[in-house]
Amino acid sequence: MSVFANPVKVILPKEWRIPFVYSSPHSGRNYPTEFIASSMLNFSKLRQSEDFLVDELFAGVPASGAPLLCAEFPRAYCDVNREAFELDPHMYSTPLPDYVVTVSPRLASGIGTIPKVVGAGQEIYSEKLDFQEVQTRINECYFPYHHALRQLLEEGLKRFGYIYLLDCHSMPSAKTRSAPDNRRPDIILGNRYGTSCAPGLFSSALARLQSFGYQTGQNTPYAGGFITTHYGKPEKNIHALQIEINRNLYMNQKTLTPTAGFVKLQEDISKFTQDMGRYDSSLLSA
Repeated sequence: MSVFANPVKVILPKEWRIPFVYSSPHSGRNYPTEFIASSMLNFSKLRQSEDFLVDELFAGVPASGAPLLCAEFPRAYCDVNREAFELDPHMYSTPLPDYVVTVSPRLASGIGTIPKVVGAGQEIYSEKLDFQEVQTRINECYFPYHHALRQLLEEGLKRFGYIYLLDCHSMPSAKTRSAPDNRRPDIILGNRYGTSCAPGLFSSALARLQSFGYQTGQNTPYAGGFITTHYGKPEKNIHALQIEINRNLYMNQKTLTPTAGFVKLQEDISKFTQDMGRYDSSLLSA
């Protein structure tokens, strides 16, 4: 029996009016009891890699005329912004199958499809995992998410002839623990250094966010993960853009609670989605 009755949530608009799909792959907060018990971290620390309430920040997307896709499972349990089997072999009690990717920069940092760490390098597990359990997680969480995302993009492409994917995330406010006052921009947009979407989408999104007074960054240190890279195919009329929001704007990062800034940011994001929807095909140009 599956741990998750519905691992993926798709919120459709009453009428799909604009050529956008919004994705929130890391905001899931339904933590399986057995997963919590298997971790040597307390529950609060286990949640440190969660994109806290990003799905709620973008809750106005359907009212703007576009679908919103959200993961219900937590990133620490299964990370869909990775390759399907990007696994650290040192985490497992038995050898991994040949098709598994066992070397990558992400794995070196402990953040594969099944993460080894959360937050600033805090290891999740005290014991090695069984590959069959991991296979189950990937089958029940990873593949349903990407299946739903592909369906939405294909449907959008049929409806409009082109489709824009906005992949929504949040990021820690400080660049390093040793320099906590060295803050990141409010929002960083990633387009894989110009390869995942048309210039018009990138520049228009940047301009809209700046018009609300947000300090923006481009591609550094977040140029876009697997979702942006894999689905962003401008030559096939699929344009993907990653949005990273500074958690300091809307939450207390220690207590994992919303701050007074949450409502304003949520309202600004709703305005942003409405504004972007007005541009349609002009976003394809430079």
